Amino acid sequence: MLLKRQLGEFLGTGLLVMAVVGSGIMATNLTDDVGLQLLANAVATGGALFALITVFAPVSGASFNPVVSVISHLLDGRGSVRVLVADIAAQFGGAVAGCWVANAMFSRPWLETSSKIRDGGPQWFAEAVAVVGLVLVIRGGTAARANVAAIVAAWITGAYWFTSSTSIANPAVAVGRMFSDSFAGISPGSTPMFVVMQVAGGAVALGLSAVLFGRGA
Repeated sequence: MLLKRQLGEFLGTGLLVMAVVGSGIMATNLTDDVGLQLLANAVATGGALFALITVFAPVSGASFNPVVSVISHLLDGRGSVRVLVADIAAQFGGAVAGCWVANAMFSRPWLETSSKIRDGGPQWFAEAVAVVGLVLVIRGGTAARANVAAIVAAWITGAYWFTSSTSIANPAVAVGRMFSDSFAGISPGSTPMFVVMQVAGGAVALGLSAVLFGRGA
């Protein structure tokens, strides 16, 4: 069961990053209009998220995100630390593999690093905001027995447009996207601060979720 769970997180995160990076490459191949490129990237990512969460939720919980996994572990108390660490390792591994697959599909070098610099206080702050919103949507949606796949997809699709960072909101995805020098890439030099702010947003979201929805949502 442990291997099945981690395989679900590996594949789910990998396919998500493949969708993010692949749709970004396709968008830039089709148009020079940056707005249309972002729209295509956002819609493809939202659609992929809806499908992947729906399919993998019964297998692994479909976190695909280390911050979400840690918060679920702390608030729900399910599973051991060993399972949590294995989940997170699978997410990071899947993210990198998914980026390589996207590169290969578009005849790009499968081993490359991004030169796209994403820096500055507003973008860092936006990542914290994006993670807070994501976690609240997941925890609140679960507590309300809503369709979590749909509301997470809706949040991320929207957050592409209303955050200055385009809402990476996931340390594993941020690391994976370092390995494609394309529209969706993020340079290795920019990634650490993004991860720091994502974790900070997760800490805020943990406290808010505990107050608003309680444990075991």
